[in-house]
Amino acid sequence: MKILLTGASSFTGMWFARELARAGHEVVATFRKRPEEYADDLRRRRVSMALEVCRGVFGCSFGDPAFLDLVRRERWDLFCHHAADVTNYKSPDFDLVSALANNTRNAASVLEALKTGGQARPRLLVTGSVFENDEGAGSEGLPAFSPYGLSKGFTWQVFRYHAARTGLPLGKFVIPNPFGPYEDPRFTAYLIKSWFAGQTAAVNTPEYVRDNIHVSLLAKAYAKFAGDLPDRPGMHQIHPSGYPESQGAFALRFAKEMRPRLGLPCEVELKRQVGFEEPHERINTDLINGKALDWDEGRAWDEFAEYYKGLFRSRNSPTGQ
Repeated sequence: MKILLTGASSFTGMWFARELARAGHEVVATFRKRPEEYADDLRRRRVSMALEVCRGVFGCSFGDPAFLDLVRRERWDLFCHHAADVTNYKSPDFDLVSALANNTRNAASVLEALKTGGQARPRLLVTGSVFENDEGAGSEGLPAFSPYGLSKGFTWQVFRYHAARTGLPLGKFVIPNPFGPYEDPRFTAYLIKSWFAGQTAAVNTPEYVRDNIHVSLLAKAYAKFAGDLPDRPGMHQIHPSGYPESQGAFALRFAKEMRPRLGLPCEVELKRQVGFEEPHERINTDLINGKALDWDEGRAWDEFAEYYKGLFRSRNSPTGQ
């Protein structure tokens, strides 16, 4: 297929671009900036890696005039809308209204352009989050975790509405907690950083039940789902699951896998959790058969360890290179 992809500069987006290309698809990715114009090293690296497997279109954001021109100028089999406004996404002051506007700018015009110029009936694939309202399985009635989660839920409803009106096939790929090489600094990055500093990693929220998944497995599931989307009107969803367990159990699992690979003690202290500001449990529901996707779990752990060994080796070198 010929695929148009947004959000390829993100952690998961870069991996999705690589797996789509590896599956034999022609991938065209849009970027707001050129690689050298991004402020942080990690994002510049991810853009460069995405460009190794796809054609980049720069100075282009979803729904803006340049994007609409691109959609109308070429013919597409599948549009993967992975980009989302994540500015201050952890803050309770996250601008929900602005994010929704950015995520869905001119959505009706984009889908009409896809339908008019597409091959047969082009498909639409939107990325969701398990932290949206009413997604996955868990406790407290499945509320949104945050204003960011609300923005993702509303974004999905906008695309669901317009896809039904235009008759385009629609898929939703719901992401849980991905981790792996080129990740943003979140839970597993904190654990690794603590261990390389010779410290015991403290887990302050060990009782939360979450769904952590290797990004390499997530990307293979994404490419398979994208390739299998039918070309008839209708809605299809998948909720890929990795390790649905408590954060304490996952931290211990992670330490066990990293200990021999890093050659470090990888000690973990599970603190007594006293705060429960987030829902106690939220997981995805579709267990992924990695073997069927030619995914090697041991190799995924190896690649993760090698990535961080290289990263910390570089930081500790005299030149910092």
